[in-house]
Amino acid sequence: MILAFDIGGTRIKAARVRNGHLHPLGETATPTQDFATFTAALAVFHTSESAIAISITGVVDPTTGRIKVANIPCLDGRNVAADLEAALNRPVLILNDADCFAMAEATSGAGKGHRNVFGIILGTGVGGGLVLNGQIVTGPGGYAGEWGHGPVVHDPAFPCGCGQIGCLDTIGGARGLERLHTHLTGQDASAEAILAAWKIAPSPTVTRWLDLLSGQLAMVVNLIGADIVPVGGGLGNDHTLIAALDTATRARILRQTDAPLVVPATVSADAGLAGAAAAGEAKYG
Repeated sequence: MILAFDIGGTRIKAARVRNGHLHPLGETATPTQDFATFTAALAVFHTSESAIAISITGVVDPTTGRIKVANIPCLDGRNVAADLEAALNRPVLILNDADCFAMAEATSGAGKGHRNVFGIILGTGVGGGLVLNGQIVTGPGGYAGEWGHGPVVHDPAFPCGCGQIGCLDTIGGARGLERLHTHLTGQDASAEAILAAWKIAPSPTVTRWLDLLSGQLAMVVNLIGADIVPVGGGLGNDHTLIAALDTATRARILRQTDAPLVVPATVSADAGLAGAAAAGEAKYG
């Protein structure tokens, strides 16, 4: 059995997994300031599992094992896997939450049966994870699948939290859509209101958003040869928007296909748990 955790800045979800089946164990608050308290919160769920797999909102450097996680200070900069292994006496696998999302979609969601799955998240910002032949791809520093960063958007070019200017992350998520709308129209509106209006009449904001995202996404698809691109996050729940992004992206890729490429994710809100569990079973099962 594998013990899986989905760790966010406020809550920890836990589940036991056997042969791909998740058995939820409940959740608890995330201790953010003290590592011993954090470890104790995980130990409450730990019994006789052979290994532990964790999805977390941070980036793990595969070379050093150290994690960068802004919203859980007691973990930031630590080799959390090694420290937890010493405390809990079990092997520990720690993965980025976007990678776990992609793994969940590849093993039990919209990407099941596809060889190359690029899972993207259009939430507050833009994220992604890449699964090739059933394996999560990680790169130097733990960065792979991060299509939201890099100075690729020149009009408009907004400052990004990563320190660069013109990242797709600045306009691709819900907050970015709102920022783009204000820039183009001079009016403030929520993402929900912008999309609702677009479904009634053409919207320069959504037209520009689709143009910017589909161009960059088509380039990524051409580069990695993705069979399917499941979309999670808040904007991923708008199936009309994702269908429009699919149409725009397929018009720009080299491989001509009538089959859907960019599709809504199908794994539930427990994608972090499901992805961590799948990765844990693949490594330790």
